Amino acid sequence: VVCLGMLAPRKFMERRRKTEVFKDAADEADQMNWRRLMREIEDEGSAVSILRNRRSTGSPLKRDIVLGTLTRFKQLKKWNLVGEILEWLRTQHWWNFSELDFLMLITAYGKLGDFNRAERVMRYMNKKGYPPSVISHTALMEAYGRAGQYNKAEAIFRRMQSSGPEPSPVTYQIILKTFVQGDKFKEAETVFQTLLSDERSPFKPDQKMFHMMIYMHKKAGNYDQARKIFAQMADRGIPMSTVTFNSLMSFESNYKEVSNIYDQMQRAGIQPDVVSYALLISAYGKARREDEALAVFEEMLDAGVRPTRKAYNILLDAFAISGMVEEARTVFKSMRRDRCMPDLCSYATMLSAYVNASDMDGAERFFQRLKQDGLEPNVVIYGTLIKGYAKVNDLEKMMETYERMRMQGIEGNHTIFTTIMDAHGKDFGSAVVWFKEMGSRGSPPDQKAKNILLSLAKTPEEQREANEL
Repeated sequence: VVCLGMLAPRKFMERRRKTEVFKDAADEADQMNWRRLMREIEDEGSAVSILRNRRSTGSPLKRDIVLGTLTRFKQLKKWNLVGEILEWLRTQHWWNFSELDFLMLITAYGKLGDFNRAERVMRYMNKKGYPPSVISHTALMEAYGRAGQYNKAEAIFRRMQSSGPEPSPVTYQIILKTFVQGDKFKEAETVFQTLLSDERSPFKPDQKMFHMMIYMHKKAGNYDQARKIFAQMADRGIPMSTVTFNSLMSFESNYKEVSNIYDQMQRAGIQPDVVSYALLISAYGKARREDEALAVFEEMLDAGVRPTRKAYNILLDAFAISGMVEEARTVFKSMRRDRCMPDLCSYATMLSAYVNASDMDGAERFFQRLKQDGLEPNVVIYGTLIKGYAKVNDLEKMMETYERMRMQGIEGNHTIFTTIMDAHGKDFGSAVVWFKEMGSRGSPPDQKAKNILLSLAKTPEEQREANEL
């Protein structure tokens, strides 16, 4: 009954279009012209050809329209289009390419991690006599960081500290992120603690810096230290957001701890977002508490939060783990109804629901549906089927599925070879064959495969051979 309730109309589906108000007819015409331009650029995937056509056909291409387009793509973080438009504007005689345009261009290359072009723009700005800018230096530093050139990024940061321009809060946010991405945890900790404790520091760490440090300690597996950073935020009056609580929830494995953090967030008056709900659903699903997982999903829908495909996949997985096929099918059906088309991961998870329920007839039918829906099965899909046949001890079908996979040009992975080894049970000879097959297929045996081989070796000769392998 609860599952069927998911088929009720959703709040986010009932939203009405807002009535727009324009200043006058000319303003409305400009707005419609600009939106048409944006749609054409997004459909084409390239901006310059559309803008050039506008100019060549005599259509108006006002400065305000170009600036609006740049600003909108900047908001959407489509930095490739921002860079493309600005490079084109540099060659246009009717456009006065100013220092602000150069700064936006080098920022775009910084976000794209294109340090070669960022260096080129920096050299040109120096040649034109523009004064050193914290924006351009930060952008070049970010370009190096995103390209994995962590030492070069650090060198620019140290140079800014020693000889200017003075790093801004954004500079510190980016260098902390760069250090964490490059696993330079000690350097990140030093920079953060210096800002935190140095009285001469022009500013103190902000919310984003605290978030990055929580993420760093999570990445390093130091969860106690992450919790201390969280406590420091409260002590120092740093405002907390949904991201703060989501960061904490993301590394907790116990559903009780995740639920406790979720309750703290609500008591603090912070509205959960789709990530918050997904993390809580995932925690309940892994603990095989499907009723609670579904209740949280319903709460998300009632709050008017639109589920993402990932949120749906997490709920689907909560039912699939326990082989609850009917409930999983209801979730799968709801995805389409809520205009959130299932991806290959959704199909793989739904297939695993049949496998975990030992319903291999249903699994085969769903496998055929996957192909009818235009999706190409990958190694995970075939691996799920192989696991299912191994589970019901149908070795013939298991090997048929493996051969079907090979005929499609797909090589097996560790999971598939280990499953086949394990399925052969007491047959040490077959286990040896598949153990060797793993290595020959470019998948060196993992610890689980080694343990299986050792466990099947009974006689002294077999044990000797297993140890040698």
